[in-house]
Amino acid sequence: MARKLFCELCPAAYRLSVEKEILRRKLQDLARGPFAKRQMAEPLPVLVYRHKSLIRRRLGQVDMQLQENKAVNLALAAPRVHGVVIAPGETFSFWRMVGRCTARKGYRPGMTIRNGATGQGVGGGMCQFTNLIHWMALHSPLTVVEHHHHDQMDLFPDFGRQVPFGVGTSIAYNYLDYRLRNDTDQLFQLRVWVDGEYLCGELRAQRMLEHTYHIRAEDEYFVRCGEQLYRCNTILRRTVERDTGRYQDQVLMRNRALVLYDASYVDPAMIREEEKTN
Repeated sequence: MARKLFCELCPAAYRLSVEKEILRRKLQDLARGPFAKRQMAEPLPVLVYRHKSLIRRRLGQVDMQLQENKAVNLALAAPRVHGVVIAPGETFSFWRMVGRCTARKGYRPGMTIRNGATGQGVGGGMCQFTNLIHWMALHSPLTVVEHHHHDQMDLFPDFGRQVPFGVGTSIAYNYLDYRLRNDTDQLFQLRVWVDGEYLCGELRAQRMLEHTYHIRAEDEYFVRCGEQLYRCNTILRRTVERDTGRYQDQVLMRNRALVLYDASYVDPAMIREEEKTN
């Protein structure tokens, strides 16, 4: 039998381990930076990309009350990020802007994901926020310097999917963060707000960009391996020179994620059988 990690011994041990990681990140950040923190009410002149995502979605058997709570949580967090300016050389840190989500601040229990399973915790649902930011950032020259995934798990069947599978984010205060660095010579700005039904966002800049960016998924399929089903695809980004039309393709990720919902939700035509090798 494998020896248990300290954090697996009991809930108290897990909480202690989390606090240790939070402290570790705070100490590490003393030697890092500079971090973006200035918020500006006026929008920068150039719209780079705009996106919105539906807040209340039916996700398998997830209690819809958690979706309602998520709406409250997102509405509390959005003003903490809205208007933040990322100057050249600065890094945007989601958790440094939002801070710790606590009941005292008004945050409610929302859905969380840990070790490939859903649960709930105060402030849950924040990954939708970083999903939005990440999708916009992929359409820009900003450098993603920290990005975590949901452990290569496909947790829910598609429901009104707007972006390709496999470009989501996983966060946990504050040791699993989402961070962007501005390696350009101009200002960028994130504007994020809740309109009741959607989480809305804009990425703006001082000047028109020299390139446009297009994200797509290719080679999408499911593969059966014994009793398990995996979802596979490749995420690519095409960078196009605005003046000449010349472009370059970059593979961002190759996904192979274990499907954790009923396979009856999957189109049988999309399923392949695992090839046997001698």
